[in-house]
Amino acid sequence: MTAPPAVEAFKRIFNELDSDHLHLVEELYAGDIEFRDPIHTVDGVKNLRAYFANLYDGVKSCQFTFESELVGEGEAMLSWTMHLEHGRFRRGETVHVPGMSHIRFGDGKVTYHRDYFDMGRLIYERVPLLGAVVRKIKSRL
Repeated sequence: MTAPPAVEAFKRIFNELDSDHLHLVEELYAGDIEFRDPIHTVDGVKNLRAYFANLYDGVKSCQFTFESELVGEGEAMLSWTMHLEHGRFRRGETVHVPGMSHIRFGDGKVTYHRDYFDMGRLIYERVPLLGAVVRKIKSRL
């Protein structure tokens, strides 16, 4: 089964998106987009563009490997691994974070986007002192 154009656009744009290509947010998302991730809730495409501008500040590279997808009527679940190099966290290191996106779409645009991923693996484990505490707690579970 071929994925709908909105799903293919999602995968393409997330590998093109960076601080120089924030205009792609309007290409992908509906004006009234509802976006959720483990740390923020953002409503509206203008607010989402501002949120992504903040997220991509300091990012050296960010690429997604999409592993699988489940597509239904007007929605999809996509599993991925994010490969992120950030200038503020362990310079030169690429962090690999598995995650999943649930998207809903209509009229060729994404109307709902929720990301699920481990914030500890992405950020908390990389902060001096806090990272050691998080890793110690994880090792005891």
